[in-house]
Amino acid sequence: MWNKLATYIIRYRLWWVAFVLVSTVFMAYEASKIELSYQFARILPSDDPVEKEYQDFRKLFGEDGSVMVIGWQDPGLFQADKFQDWCKLSQEIKNTEGIKNVLSLANLQKIVRNDSLQRFDFVPIIRDIPTTQTEVDSLKKEILNLPFYEGLVLNSKTNATLIVITFNDKSLNSKRRLSIVTDIEAMAEKFAVKYKTDLHYSGMPYIRTVNMKKISGEMELFMGLAVLVTLFILWAFFRSFRLTLLSIVVVLIGVIFSVGLLQLFGYKITALTGLIPPLLIVIGVPNCVFFINKYQGELKANRDKNDSILEMVRQIGLSTFLANITTAIGFGVFYFTNSSLLVEFGIVAAISVMITYVLCLLLLPITLYYMDTPKARHLKHLDGKWAFGFLSKINYLVHNRRREIYIAMVVMIIVSAYGMTKIKAIGYVVDDLPKNDPVYTDLRFLEKNFHGVLPFEVMINTKEKNGVFEDQAIALYKIKALQNELGKYKEFSKPVSVVEASKFLYQAYRGGDAKYYALPGVLELSKLTNFVQGQETGASKQINTFLNDDKSVTRVSFQMADVGSERIKVLMNQIRPKVDSIFSPEKYKVSMTGHSLVFLKSNDYLLGNLYESLLIAIALIAIVGMVLFRSIPIILLSKLPCLIPLALTAGIMGYFGIYFKPTTILIFSITFGIASDGTVYFLTRYRQEIYDKGLNASQAVTNSIFGTGLSMIYTAVILFCGFSIFSASSFGGTAAMGVMVSITLLVAMCTNLILLPALLLTISKWQKKGEKPS
Repeated sequence: MWNKLATYIIRYRLWWVAFVLVSTVFMAYEASKIELSYQFARILPSDDPVEKEYQDFRKLFGEDGSVMVIGWQDPGLFQADKFQDWCKLSQEIKNTEGIKNVLSLANLQKIVRNDSLQRFDFVPIIRDIPTTQTEVDSLKKEILNLPFYEGLVLNSKTNATLIVITFNDKSLNSKRRLSIVTDIEAMAEKFAVKYKTDLHYSGMPYIRTVNMKKISGEMELFMGLAVLVTLFILWAFFRSFRLTLLSIVVVLIGVIFSVGLLQLFGYKITALTGLIPPLLIVIGVPNCVFFINKYQGELKANRDKNDSILEMVRQIGLSTFLANITTAIGFGVFYFTNSSLLVEFGIVAAISVMITYVLCLLLLPITLYYMDTPKARHLKHLDGKWAFGFLSKINYLVHNRRREIYIAMVVMIIVSAYGMTKIKAIGYVVDDLPKNDPVYTDLRFLEKNFHGVLPFEVMINTKEKNGVFEDQAIALYKIKALQNELGKYKEFSKPVSVVEASKFLYQAYRGGDAKYYALPGVLELSKLTNFVQGQETGASKQINTFLNDDKSVTRVSFQMADVGSERIKVLMNQIRPKVDSIFSPEKYKVSMTGHSLVFLKSNDYLLGNLYESLLIAIALIAIVGMVLFRSIPIILLSKLPCLIPLALTAGIMGYFGIYFKPTTILIFSITFGIASDGTVYFLTRYRQEIYDKGLNASQAVTNSIFGTGLSMIYTAVILFCGFSIFSASSFGGTAAMGVMVSITLLVAMCTNLILLPALLLTISKWQKKGEKPS
């Protein structure tokens, strides 16, 4: 088969080149239309209970992660000049296109009881920006008399205040969000520079925008670094500008196809799909190394150019095909997670790996056919004394020190197993950023002064029309009890709810004194109802923002600190029994949801899917092994050289306190697929030595070590250096992924060159004399 394929590639070379050229132009056109994703990445599948509750909440009350905040702390925030400019800044932001609402000291409202019309009127506290200190002092006194705003836009104890900016949904989930955030920062920085003060920015729109800008910039950085690193290594190996350029061009065409596929599938650039292009460069180049090394090896064995090309395809075609299949499986298993974020990444990465392989299979033989025969100096790297000495040492160890090899592996497994027990699965919204990153430090400032800015929602379904206010408004008093319970936890901010609105109304009803900011008794509450019912504006309109249309469902909105997925589980386990004791599950349905809870729950989901996807990958790659051998011992034991590096990596993560999170969880399935490449290369050569040449196991192992060893070393160096580029990321998870994958693949090279042949020799002793491993 592979002889015929090699012949067809050369015979119809012009047709193949034309096909590749036309398809590349088409894919380049599609790739030019690709866009960044401005939607919040959904990790949980649509049928997950947590995700379903969140989507139910969004249908009733809209997007919860639409608020950006600007924090400012200054003992002199009520000085006339500063207060004036703070008010002007708030107005300027409010006038920005795409902003739905702004809440700050500049536009607070008080409620006034209107007896003549039997209603409550909302009156701006500041009608015109104050011009004197006396006016500001008067406004300060009035603001401090409104407890509703304490903890929402003002912390009078720490002299901190907020501008709370709500984006409209259209701008929030589009490219416009980036420019809005940039414009707001520019406006705010003028204020900061003028008064030589620090402003603190946070909120989900801001965090998402900063992350998206970083992702966009790092995608270009990684692409550039991947090209530079592989160019340098290929030149160091081959000492040939043409072969180096050829290898890079082939994999870059594969990159074009990958981005084009994203567009054709209707996907966009996310934190994960943005990694595919540099990953393809790093993964695709080893294909070129194996093909070119084999071609040059055949030339050195005194074959002519055409025969060398045919032999290259015949001997390397199958092994690289199977190796790329295993790599594609490592990516493709993410399809089974049902998470749209991982499914998109896995599908496109898996297909792109195979497309890049096909491009190598077509373009390398055709290009080498037209190129001049390499000169002797280009083949000198095949005779490297360092490589021969290294491989000779490995061959000696495999044949004479297998016991020591197995002992070393057992020790490594034990040490790794202990380290694995120390791994924690903890995810934070901003834990991928360095501790000195402004996004991180600003979030901590807001947590200190306002208990956080991440949305946490409690949705209460009374299951009855007007159930929030029926039966003497018992639901309101239950909500008050719930708020009191959550108020005992420092992780939650002051709530915004129909209860807080009622307290604000009662304060106005009793003349505006702050001591009446409380939920009144049933009789007093009924009096308030007379001022609210039947009004489509004012108080009624404000209260309705917390209710669904038939007033059977209400929300209690908190902001919370970035406590991490581990702490959130503890909190939920403590809070849920209290919720059920207040709201009987038979009569009420209470859902705890929100942007932050969904994000942090996603970490546990990914961890669960790690085991599932890894098992699927092992099973599928074992099936691929059946193509080579039908020997159960070989199939099972050949997985050890791939699994031991994963165990070592997990152990290192445990010892160095690297958490399981979305990016680091990806390490295992991906590296298992890539590490299996070395196993496939070695087993394929071993099989050829036994079946085609009739050698015994010892001779076959020796020939396999020297026949594939150099290419495996080259590949390991390329993969190690290639994945190391991700350590330049400003995201801690991506940087950790780069370092961990590099280490894993370097160890995998050693296990594939040392442990695997040792196992093959041990297995051969179990077999009868003359019996082949089939």
